[in-house]
Amino acid sequence: MATNNNDQSLLETLQTRFEENMQRHKDLKWSEIKEKLEAHPKKLESLQKMEESGGEPDVVGFDKKSGEYLFYDCAAESPKERRSFCYDKTALDKRKENKPKNNAVDAAAEMGTELITEEEYRYLQTLGNFDAKTSSWLKTPEHIRKLGGAIFGDFRFGTVFIYHNGADSYYAGRGFRGVLRV
Repeated sequence: MATNNNDQSLLETLQTRFEENMQRHKDLKWSEIKEKLEAHPKKLESLQKMEESGGEPDVVGFDKKSGEYLFYDCAAESPKERRSFCYDKTALDKRKENKPKNNAVDAAAEMGTELITEEEYRYLQTLGNFDAKTSSWLKTPEHIRKLGGAIFGDFRFGTVFIYHNGADSYYAGRGFRGVLRV
């Protein structure tokens, strides 16, 4: 059982979202997810941070190998409180002027999450249309990052696009989406 009122309120929010979006998790049962969440209070803290920053986290699957439920940010647009970030600390440190307030990789870690990968982003887009007006930084392969780049995705013209930018760039319409494994 949840240990405090904040946890209970969050669980109620998550249950409502779960029930309103069954297409995201057809074969999963809320009672089993809730039980797992209540057994992992640190994961509830991460979900609360995802929620507070506009991510609208929801369960999108179950990893049979690890036995973990997968929560993604399912807000229609990249979470508002996580926009205008460059990609990572190296990129942030590289900027001499007009530095953004944070970077996506560290902000995700501070929430206890990770950036979603390109594969996870493409899967998310099968569950609805996300980032029709914004874009989201994605976990970038090391070989691209070593060359100074980073990848991001969006949904335009009925198509999921994956692009690249310098990792030190940032835009008002670009944030990041996280994944939490519970």
